[in-house]
Amino acid sequence: MFNLIQKVKEVNPLVLHYTNNVTINDCANITLALGASPLMSFSYEEVEDIVKVSSAVVINIGTMNSELLNLYLIAGKAANKYNKPVILDPVGVFATKARTELTNKLLNEVRFDVVKGNIAEIKFIGGFDVKGKGVDSFDEDEDATEIIKKVANKLETVVVATGKVDIITDGESVYKINNGTVKLKSITGTGCMSASLIASYLGCSENILQCATMGVLTMSLSGELADKNNPNIGTFKVNLMDEIYSLDIDKLNKYTKLEELILEKSI
Repeated sequence: MFNLIQKVKEVNPLVLHYTNNVTINDCANITLALGASPLMSFSYEEVEDIVKVSSAVVINIGTMNSELLNLYLIAGKAANKYNKPVILDPVGVFATKARTELTNKLLNEVRFDVVKGNIAEIKFIGGFDVKGKGVDSFDEDEDATEIIKKVANKLETVVVATGKVDIITDGESVYKINNGTVKLKSITGTGCMSASLIASYLGCSENILQCATMGVLTMSLSGELADKNNPNIGTFKVNLMDEIYSLDIDKLNKYTKLEELILEKSI
């Protein structure tokens, strides 16, 4: 799995983002830092052409814009049409009725390869009670592994739930990542950037579970390494970008704290 870090740099996949305008610049830069190529769009006119040439597609609802709601749906359907891996980041899905309705519509009409959110967002999508505010989760002190597996089975896709311990599962096999730092919650966009990282890996491998795991591991481990000397938050953000840029197989082998429960798929 760790060899995917090198494969991204070799393939240089084109990652198309339909994302929010708060974190769009960071998402572009983090994609470049990993070795992929970012492309952003808010255009209805170019959906067919631009999805067709992409390697993977990110759909992030973080900044709700009434004029763009249908664009997410059209882009997702185009990704399915052209067999492009597509990831959904349902930012703040529990915050408002409009976000909930949009997320449900997307999940009902688009086949997503990965659905990524914080633990509260994923639990909410699965119909479970959550503790959260806006786009923030307060559910991180519990072991939600079995709940996240149920959500993955319900959605029939790979689900990523980020938190104190990150959980990635296809409903049966599970990866749990114990790397990270609380500072990742102190800068805007680390979740959005994680979706960009996952999509970068999806653009160069067909192993969806491993790609999702590597995307989250890249963020969590790089954050941990960036916080090594307890820098102030501005320096931490710069360090985070540098650590992702310099991440390699040797660092992954040395510092990764990964639990895996790999089961055979039921027949």
